[in-house]
This record gives sequence, structure tokens and C-alpha cells, in this order.
Amino acid sequence: MSLISALARIEAVDTGRAQPTATVRHRHLSEHPLVLVPLTTAGEAGAPLGALVGTDRDAPRLLVVPQPRDRDLRFTFLAELADVVLPYIDAHAGSVEAAERTETDPQTGKRVKVEVELCADAPQLVVPSRAGIDLVRLLGRSMRFRRTAEQDPEAPHPAPPRVPLLGRWLTHCAERARVPGSSLLLALTDVLSRHWATGQSGLEDQHLGALLAWIDPPEGTTGAEAALRAELHRDERGQLLCPPAGPATDPAFDNTLLAPAVERYDRARTALAAAEDGMEADDRLGDVTAAERQIRALVERVTRPTWDAVWHGLDLLRELPAGARVEERWTRDRWSFTGHRDRVLAGEPPQPRRDDAVTAANKLATREREQARLEAQEALDDPLVMAGRRLSGEAFAGEVTDVVMAYGEGRRPGPRPLVTVRTDDRPHLGERVKVYRSLAGKPQSAEFVGHEDDGGGESGSVLVVLRILDKMGRGKEPEPGSVPEKGDAVCFTLFEHEQRGGAKLPDAEDTPWTHGGPPGEPTGPEPADPVTEEDVL
Repeated sequence: MSLISALARIEAVDTGRAQPTATVRHRHLSEHPLVLVPLTTAGEAGAPLGALVGTDRDAPRLLVVPQPRDRDLRFTFLAELADVVLPYIDAHAGSVEAAERTETDPQTGKRVKVEVELCADAPQLVVPSRAGIDLVRLLGRSMRFRRTAEQDPEAPHPAPPRVPLLGRWLTHCAERARVPGSSLLLALTDVLSRHWATGQSGLEDQHLGALLAWIDPPEGTTGAEAALRAELHRDERGQLLCPPAGPATDPAFDNTLLAPAVERYDRARTALAAAEDGMEADDRLGDVTAAERQIRALVERVTRPTWDAVWHGLDLLRELPAGARVEERWTRDRWSFTGHRDRVLAGEPPQPRRDDAVTAANKLATREREQARLEAQEALDDPLVMAGRRLSGEAFAGEVTDVVMAYGEGRRPGPRPLVTVRTDDRPHLGERVKVYRSLAGKPQSAEFVGHEDDGGGESGSVLVVLRILDKMGRGKEPEPGSVPEKGDAVCFTLFEHEQRGGAKLPDAEDTPWTHGGPPGEPTGPEPADPVTEEDVL
């Protein structure tokens, strides 16, 4: 936790209201996101009970599994979910634009630019909390390997036709959610916590109702009082006023309302199966329908408050202006979406259960690189975030007090002007340490030369002398605007603005034996040591 975040949490406790930790929005928000509020059965991992899903805040689609232990009913639920999610994804997959991408020419080995298709937009799924992302990942893994009746006529429990495809897309979104800065799949609690600091712990911030209570408390109450009411207050029947549908259920709801309703549904189905004539079957079918309608009402009751809370949280985020580099990160999401669309259309198999060594290393390197890039971009986009980096000694801001033209040594001496900056910050500068500033959206590097005596000037300020190294053109004189002038306000960072790529990894087919060997090779357990005479007593 940064010092700015710690101070914001202290102020939130003091004022009774969440404090902003950002002045701009650092995540992309689609104009028409697909909101998913899932609900699972207690005691059985990945067993869906129901969900509210859709893009219209006033008309969500309610999906319910009356008996979560019934495999056929669960497949029906997943098929209905696919009927909602896949058309939303297909609507974004059809609209494309021309774009350039750098690829390696297989004949020459050189990097060349090729023109390819890029989806003009990408879908965005929003779930209430981080547990919702975990459930999406679990559902994707459980669905993408299912066999349909067309693929395997002898499958004992064939899945509906579009369920495996939905599993592949959910898996892709869940994997993409692990990349810092990605917005294909968002947990609303994480996004809100990034922009506001509350007076409660990070674990308590995963309760969407309590988090919103701190950010936007009702009139006349503090955030702590509103959060306590959202977490603990119950109605006359002992049910929570703000059910945590994200995706766990409350034990009081399970024991008092849900269990009797499911038991009634089971009895009605048993009676329907035992009916001997048509008139009796009609009566029993009416009982089954009534029991199912009761379960649907219960599921809607506990998911609708969270559904409304998700849209309220999105409204709060939309009030913040988008950061300057948010669109750049969304473009990378569009590339990711386009690539997976092309793999699906090409008939490639679903994602494997376990990545090979090269793929896993590439994913890890990508996440590390994107994490560093995200932290740098957020600081460059947001003065409040940059203030935290300045407090930690990773950046400094000040006023240019002097500029002295100098030239480097070599056959063609280039301009290397010396810039003196007066700053009140205390950056961690050492000999020949490089610093960077943003110049027309590109990083300009400079080298720390030393400190100068401020001549008895302002108390607490220091004079930092820097040597500008690049982004000044190719002439003997720097291009206009490429060198700070006396009186300019500047901000330099000790962290790089752009992240470099890592070492090139071998192809998957060339994976060494130390890392499992090439994919597809049998890697069974090692045989046990042979029994010898010494082993026999």
C-alpha cells in the first residue's frame, strides 16, 4: 500500500466517507457492458444456482437451476447462459477495421509490417466481485472440454451444442483478467477499490454493498454506519437486507428459504414421475411449475440488489474522465479478443488444462511486463498517483532554473544540454542514474549529473542537475520544444515509461527435457526402484 493510499484510508475513517485515490478512471468501460451476477450452491463448488445477466439494467435475464445437483438442469442453465453471452460476443466479432502488425517473415527472419483485421470493439463482462471472476474461470474450465452429441454420439451426458464454445470464451476472458490493466472481464469491487479508499480492510471491500456504502453513503449517515447496515442488518424473517450475491449465498437464506423450496421441488418431481394417468400428471406438473416459480422468485430476490448495485457502481466510475492511456490498453484487449476469435474460427482445439513450459513462461513475462507498464501509465495519467511515486522517491517535480548548452564527445558531437531543476522532493538519485519525462507522449531520458548549492534559496528545496540524452532531433542544435526552458515546470521519473521485452524463448517443440520436454510427449510417473534382497526381511 502506498503512502497516499494509507493517508486516504485514514482520512476516510476520520470523515466517514471514502476518499479518492485517483483523479481519472484507469480502466476502460464499455458503453454496453454485459453484467453477470452469478449465484452458486453452498457446499458444491461450481454448482450454479442462478444468475442475472444482460446489457439492459432495467430488463435483466433471470436464469435459475431448480435442483443444482441435476446434471441435465445444469446443462440447461449453461445453454441459456450461452444464448445470452455468445450473441453479445458475436456482435463484436463481426465489426473489424484494418490495422498493421509486426510479424517475423518465415523466409528472411526479419520483422515486417503486415496488414491484418482488428475487431473495432471488444466485449466487456462485469461481475460484482473477485469471486465472480474465479467462478467464470471455473465454469469455463468445466465447459470447454464437454462433448456434444454431434462431436461424440456415444457420450453419456452430451452437452448442448454451444456450451463448449461458451466455455472457451469464458476461459479466455478469465485468463485475460489476470493481465494487469485488462478490461475484458472486470470485478467491480476491484475497479472501485482502485479509485476510492475506504475505512475498512481490503477483504471487506470485496462486499460490493459495503464498498458502495463508503463511496456513496445515504444522506445523514457515515460510510461505516452504512457499510455495517449493508453487511449485517436483516429483515423480520432474518434475511439480509443486502444479500452478498457474488456468488456466495447467506446460510440463513440457504437453511430457511432455499432448502425447503428445493425439497418441495424434488417432491413434486417425484410425484410427477409416479403419476399413473393424465389427469394426475397434469396436477403434479402444476405442482412442479409452482415449486420452480418459487425458487426463481427466491433467486431473483437475492441477486437483484447486487444487480442494481453493479450498475450504480458503473455510474460512479463513469463520472471520472478516462485516463489518457486507457484506450491504448483497451486496444491490446481488442488484439487479444481478435486473436482468440481467429483461433476459434480456424477450428483450433480448446485451451489445454495445463500450459506447456514455454507458454507458461510467456504468460508470466507478459503479466510482469504489463504490471510495470500499468503502474507507469497510471502515474503519468494521474497527478495523484504520481504524488505517491514522488513521496516514495521514484519521481520528482520542480521548476527549471537554468539551462546550459553542452555537447557530447565523439565523431559527431550531439547536443547534451545541462538542465538544473529546483525541487522539494527527495528522489533516490545516484551517480549516472537515468530519469525520464514524457515529451509529446514519448519518454525522453536524462542522466543525473549532481546536486548544486541552492545559494540559500527556498528552505527544503534542492537543485538537481540533469543531462538530456535524446529526443532532440538529429541536428547540431536541439529541435524547438525538445529541451526544457528556464521557468518550465517539469516532472521526471526514475522508472521507465515503456517496458522492454524479455529474452527470446525457444519454440514449444524445442522445450528442453528439464522443463518437461516437447508438448505431447508422454510424461508418466517415474518407475519405482526395483526390489532387492536387502528390501526383504
